[in-house]
Amino acid sequence: MTAANLQDYVPAEGTVTMFTTSWCGYCRSLKRSMDAHGIGYREVNIEEVPGAAELVEAFNGGNQTVPTLVFPDGSAATNPRIEQVRERL
Repeated sequence: MTAANLQDYVPAEGTVTMFTTSWCGYCRSLKRSMDAHGIGYREVNIEEVPGAAELVEAFNGGNQTVPTLVFPDGSAATNPRIEQVRERL
């Protein structure tokens, strides 16, 4: 991972970038919660977007764990609760 790769996914203030897969139940649940709380997000499917899986691995000790969220400050959280997302925004 290079800083340029991460910069491609750093979201605007008040939103997150959410790395997902099509089959992830935790991803679907968190998306519903973020929708209900009016939190904007950009969804990036790591199975479809080249390089996205490697970025998720860099945040998760080599594991492709989703959902992984990137916040406007460039930090990340893996499988956070909606309360944690709201606090960080």
